[in-house]
Amino acid sequence: MKAVALFFYLYSIVSILIYLIALPFLIFLSFKAKYRESIPARFFLWRNPPLEGGGVWFHSCSFGEARAIRPIVEALPQHLLRMSTTTQSGRSVILGYTVQSRYLPFETLLFGWVRPQKILVVMEAEFWYLLFALAQKKGAKTVLINARMSDRSFPKYRRMAWLYRAIFRHIDEVYAQTKLDSMRLKELGAQNVFVTGNIKLAQLPQPLKHYPKPEGLVVCAASTHEGEEALILDAFDSFVTHFPEAKLLIVPRHPERFDKVADMVAKKAKETGRSWHRFSDAETFESQMVLIDKMGLLVDMYALSDLVILGGSFVEVGGHNAAEAAQFGCRIISGPHYFNQRDIFEAVEGISVVEASSLSRRMISYGILKPTRLKSRVDLEPIIRSIEDVL
Repeated sequence: MKAVALFFYLYSIVSILIYLIALPFLIFLSFKAKYRESIPARFFLWRNPPLEGGGVWFHSCSFGEARAIRPIVEALPQHLLRMSTTTQSGRSVILGYTVQSRYLPFETLLFGWVRPQKILVVMEAEFWYLLFALAQKKGAKTVLINARMSDRSFPKYRRMAWLYRAIFRHIDEVYAQTKLDSMRLKELGAQNVFVTGNIKLAQLPQPLKHYPKPEGLVVCAASTHEGEEALILDAFDSFVTHFPEAKLLIVPRHPERFDKVADMVAKKAKETGRSWHRFSDAETFESQMVLIDKMGLLVDMYALSDLVILGGSFVEVGGHNAAEAAQFGCRIISGPHYFNQRDIFEAVEGISVVEASSLSRRMISYGILKPTRLKSRVDLEPIIRSIEDVL
């Protein structure tokens, strides 16, 4: 116990020093549009008061993770819900669950911010030592759900095993995505580990609006990142020589890149004589290339797509959730860098994985691509029972 206490104090001191050293950089970043809301809230507690105590506290990082916990959230009393996140996109989701939604402060600021809760439920890989330690010290049951250890990240975690063993001392239960994840988590010190599957497959997001499907094949470039739009635009050049009526919907992952991608599409349209427009200007699909520059519409686009080019996989980002497209039977082409989504890829049948240099040829072979389908789902009952046990 002395070693545990010593680690707690040393870690706290180090986190304070890191915070002080980073202050000038944080102040500078807070003026950028991407961080204008999150950094003041997380690092300076600007308009970010503590959550009310006595509730069920969920913490999730991103838009997708915050959305994935919906079926669990809907099974619990609404007045007990407490939510936190670290991103602006995640914040946009959790505000829909409860007004008791906040940005998670940086660890140093948690000492005066954390209130006693019945349980803390953390999604995936948010391994904040003081978050778990302080919540547990204040009487909360601590649970990690949808836990995973990718092939790429596990060696890095193992090199820091001493840190993760300290973190897992303060986590009461862990719900892993796969048996392999379970084995890796136990090696890092996790206890009471259960395999429940991937929560992101439990309740896939449905279209918010049903748009009429355009004529011709619809290609959706989904959740694209820097370096992928140019690749896909060039591949589409070859595709339309074989499928002249085809349309391309481009959905960048991050809204701050909308204008930059718009310039790229405009340049390509000028070179090729194709029509294009921004969806924010006209919610139609009359142009041959449409930039979807509004958030939250990706699933709507999947519902009317024939072929999906999955972004985040042709650059080393780690891929994105293929199941959201597979539920509609779309043909899916992914790049080789899907290391953060291996569990979901294993649950989807029919994904075609290619190198960037082969994208054009694979798209042209559309006729031999298989419609995708989901092979498995997940049972959330063990997680819900664990939460209900403390209510």
